[in-house]
Amino acid sequence: MTKRLVHFIGFDGDGYAAACRVFGRPDFIHKMNDFRSHGDIDFDNDIVLIGRGASLTPHPKFSDQDHARH
Repeated sequence: MTKRLVHFIGFDGDGYAAACRVFGRPDFIHKMNDFRSHGDIDFDNDIVLIGRGASLTPHPKFSDQDHARH
């Protein structure tokens, strides 16, 4: 069985604290919803929480991939 990971996307201080109280500390924190975060998420198993200020649509300008820089 695959471990279910928790992802927080676009949370601020108050929202982060509240989400931690309910879901525990996240396994991944993503500053914004971009295509990089979608590469980290297993949409069949993981839990994804999107903060109040984050967009539901991935941001195309900020889709940085670490491996593309080397």
